[in-house]
Amino acid sequence: MNTKPFTSGLGENAVMITRVADRQWHALEDDLVVGRAHAQHRPDGRLFVSIDAWHEMAFDLLAEAMLAKLPSPLYTLVDEADVELTAGWRRAGFTIRRREWEYVVPTDPRVTGLDEVLPPPGVTIVPAGQVDESLLRAVDRAVRDEVEATVGWQSMPAEVIPRPEGDTIVDPSKYAVAAAPDRYLGLIRVVRVKRPRIGLVAVRTGEQRRGIARALLAHALGTLHHSGASAAWAEVQESNQAASALFEGIGARPMGSNLELVR
Repeated sequence: MNTKPFTSGLGENAVMITRVADRQWHALEDDLVVGRAHAQHRPDGRLFVSIDAWHEMAFDLLAEAMLAKLPSPLYTLVDEADVELTAGWRRAGFTIRRREWEYVVPTDPRVTGLDEVLPPPGVTIVPAGQVDESLLRAVDRAVRDEVEATVGWQSMPAEVIPRPEGDTIVDPSKYAVAAAPDRYLGLIRVVRVKRPRIGLVAVRTGEQRRGIARALLAHALGTLHHSGASAAWAEVQESNQAASALFEGIGARPMGSNLELVR
């Protein structure tokens, strides 16, 4: 284990930084854990770091220990309302890369205005749990390649779901799709953990502006409404005006924002 002592100018108590496992550190004060730091690769390959500390000194020492051992670039995601945490990462040399708005999305079709929305002619919505996995993986790969060729997948909201390396579909049962007779044209992923979250809405580039995304949202939100969920949540990058317009057009409201920071 690696330790780093620090003696505060306010007293004789020392904060010791200890690496307790690969990419994990603890801050100890009088043998009490006063902070934890962790680094983990996200599915897109980027290395994200996090620190939970009782006070500023422990945060700064944990950040120093992590930065000395980890390769650049490093990323972290913080609630913009958490001014102290944001300031701590700024002290460590992190800068704002982008902002994500968190929307609360109503599910009641009388509120969203999606009660009579249907997919365009020749397109059907296949409910979650009934999709063909090979066709699902094909449309997911196509959409990701299209995004990567334009704005880059790193511009999408950070994905935190653990998955096998190289696998972008964790659980096919979480996806509903828009289907043509020979292939899938778009997909929507809804994950229920503490609350329903719309993790992804995407349509192949050549099939956009046909109402497919609205039809997918109508299906997913309608399903949630019938199951008793009054709202879902979604994250949208600030610069993605089309996605913001899509959600705000069905009554979604921004409830907060997250900052992605990079060093």
